[in-house]
Amino acid sequence: MTSKKDKKGCIYLRGSIYWIKFYLRGKAIYESSKSSERRVAEKLLLQREIEADQDKLPNFQAERTKWDDLAEDYLRSYKIEGFRSLRRAKQHVENLRPHFRGYKAHDITTSTINDFIDKQQGKGMSNATINRQLSALRRMFNCGIKQTPPKVLRIPYIKMLPEDNVREGFFEHDEFLALRGALSEHLKTVVTLAYYTGMRKSEILGLRWNQVDMTEGLIRLSQKDTKTKKARIIPMNDEVWSLFVAQKRERDLEFPDMPFVFFTPKGEPIESFRKAWTTACKNVGIKGKLFHDFRRTGVRNMVRSGVPEVVAMAISGHRTRSVFDRYNIVSEDDLKLAAKRVENYTRAKMEAENPYQELEEIALIERGR
Repeated sequence: MTSKKDKKGCIYLRGSIYWIKFYLRGKAIYESSKSSERRVAEKLLLQREIEADQDKLPNFQAERTKWDDLAEDYLRSYKIEGFRSLRRAKQHVENLRPHFRGYKAHDITTSTINDFIDKQQGKGMSNATINRQLSALRRMFNCGIKQTPPKVLRIPYIKMLPEDNVREGFFEHDEFLALRGALSEHLKTVVTLAYYTGMRKSEILGLRWNQVDMTEGLIRLSQKDTKTKKARIIPMNDEVWSLFVAQKRERDLEFPDMPFVFFTPKGEPIESFRKAWTTACKNVGIKGKLFHDFRRTGVRNMVRSGVPEVVAMAISGHRTRSVFDRYNIVSEDDLKLAAKRVENYTRAKMEAENPYQELEEIALIERGR
């Protein structure tokens, strides 16, 4: 057994630089004095032994942490928490790796990050794409600083880029009807549900019959079914409910063991319908539309119809107000309606202030004749 006496620190040379060796809970720790003068090393050794005795040593692990360690912990957090966007997180790591691989975390500075931005822009990447990569980098540092003991001691300042390519597409009702009419029967209910509720495509295609309450006309999503990990209850209107009734009748007759609400004519879960979507959009003359535009449409329609915003957020599954506001798109018709309402308000106010104004105007006209 090693005695406490044997655990004394020491000073030794590595080339022309003095290093020190000391112990913390029986474990040897080595540190460079970064000096060729022995007295500097002696002073550092005394300081470290006092800090070790008081359990106030610096975080040497954080100084050795590399970007690769942060990236590994970042992906592990996605797996542990069950995030459905793990595939996208892996893609962010692959985009960041060529620039930051091998870097020590404390050597990644704002200047280093700006170099990365310059290179990505030089490749023709949009600001929005680069911002998603920067967000992943920031999350890596956040994961590192929250660990015990922390794997990093600071988070570098990361300035996000302005985005001018945020999508603002949505469907007017006639566009929705035209597109639905051009799609196959097994996709009509899919787009109808998206149009009225703003549900995500993954939520719709992954919907199972045990999540649907036909008696109450409700769709119940548990925490594991949503991107935000927050359970939601989504009411069905009469049109959606009727389509679900037909969908269930077909399931019971053709594929009684099918757990998914939506399925192909062959009785298989729908995984993708990109080709059918592109063809339908082309046939009805709608260009540049994405399925995700239904999400914006659902939010806008709920707000325009008078649904309180807090209720609309609960139905659509938006966790933050800033993201919800981005989806609450204003159309040209909204602006025209606003202008008309202001005009009517102003006219009503003027008439209230001078109830005889109209009679005076008529009298002036008569007098002019």
